[in-house]
Amino acid sequence: MNALLIYPEFPDTFWSFRHALKFIGKKSAFPPLGLLTISSMLPKAWNRRLVDMNVRPLTTADLKWADVVFASAMYVQKESLKEVISLCKAEGKKIVMGGPYASMGLNDAIQADHVFVGEVETTFPGFLDDLAHGGAKAVYQASERPALSLTPIPDFALAELEQYSDMSVQYSRGCPFNCEFCDIIEIYGRVPRTKSNQQILAELDALVRVGWRGEVFIVDDNFIGNKKNVRTLIPELAEWSARNHYPFAFTTEASVNLADDDELLEQMRTAGFRQVFIGIETPVTESLKEAQKGQNTRRDLIDSVRHVQSYGMEVLGGFIVGFDNDPDDIYERQINFIRESAIPVAMVGLLAAIPDTQLWRRLEREGRLMGVEEHSGSNTDCVLNFVPKMDADRLIEGYKSIIRNIYSPGEYYQRSLDSLGRVAREGAPRIGGGGLKKEDIFAFARIVFALGVRDRSRGEFWSFMRQVVSQHRDKIDDGLMFAALGYHFRKLTEAYLCS
Repeated sequence: MNALLIYPEFPDTFWSFRHALKFIGKKSAFPPLGLLTISSMLPKAWNRRLVDMNVRPLTTADLKWADVVFASAMYVQKESLKEVISLCKAEGKKIVMGGPYASMGLNDAIQADHVFVGEVETTFPGFLDDLAHGGAKAVYQASERPALSLTPIPDFALAELEQYSDMSVQYSRGCPFNCEFCDIIEIYGRVPRTKSNQQILAELDALVRVGWRGEVFIVDDNFIGNKKNVRTLIPELAEWSARNHYPFAFTTEASVNLADDDELLEQMRTAGFRQVFIGIETPVTESLKEAQKGQNTRRDLIDSVRHVQSYGMEVLGGFIVGFDNDPDDIYERQINFIRESAIPVAMVGLLAAIPDTQLWRRLEREGRLMGVEEHSGSNTDCVLNFVPKMDADRLIEGYKSIIRNIYSPGEYYQRSLDSLGRVAREGAPRIGGGGLKKEDIFAFARIVFALGVRDRSRGEFWSFMRQVVSQHRDKIDDGLMFAALGYHFRKLTEAYLCS
């Protein structure tokens, strides 16, 4: 059997990092971890081919080669997914669909032959048996959430590794918190399950074997959701990193209570963690309570961010506007918080009602839903799929004003400088042994030419770089990274949000 694994294309959004990736000669940030895991679950005798449409186009030759097609998608990829399904149907190919989009209660809208709802570790073997005997069902849904001990090492070698800036691994699923807008707890539950330490280290060994060095994103939606298990993992991860001469710089996502645990923060620094994404959402306490995000109300959020930064980790932040309890000055308050917290990469979004979330169900009861297809899953389209309490036009214009402000060159570069000053790297290991590589020199040249010669904001760029060199000489590579990311955000802001 020939199995074609297809990952649909992402639109150009803040999360695509497309304009920044060009500087380092990459086409996509991350490979499709779910499909690489599915590849490892297929029978050994099957042939496999991955087409990540963010890296290369899907061709008719790919489809003709395939006996069966597997696709996985997030909500934001739905338009590309529909095209993939249409092409497969035109070629008479069976298509099997899974991933977050398939688990959002939208199964009737997915025209695949076979749809997997939720996690597949316990259902996929049965599907393969059914397929072999000609009796595969239309929908497969696990009766319970599986133990992650069943999850195999992803087939990393199937991906075109040179096309990606980061590799991905997953340690846990689920989150103990109860945020109203979140779909993670609906799909994966509120009792976080983890892989064993041996499993995750074996995955990292596999990445080393295929030749990967550099950035590794631990994709858990809350890495510290099961703190008891994380406490046993991190010392072993630190030992593994030292034994392997620190091949990876780790990034992950965590709840803000990470700031409460100095021992864990120190161990994460020692293991090679360099970035953490934290869902801040809003500085407005009443809006946090509305969102059932109580873990963010029991602290000074600015102090928490600064504490994490003090352990050598850049903080990336998630922010939301559009809560019922947002005050009239929410836009200024968000801008001020982002400025004071020195979070360069601040992902600000309009509140969206994701199907099958608590927010979705509440708004449905209140008669405020406008339909799932009204929303693309991207911030930059500025479309609401519910009726907000605030005037909708004012909400959208206020959102645009935040983005225009925080990604203007002056604001962005100052936050980046502040972040470089607060992220303390003393005591952190040197990842990869240090030293310039050929690709680093090429990236430096591309960034300098694009931002320092061609860009109309080149004056701000050179002012920023002079301050990086004079104040943070040991972080010049971080400064260049911030400059590249800022260019990406500014390009999207100018293209979509400045009208």
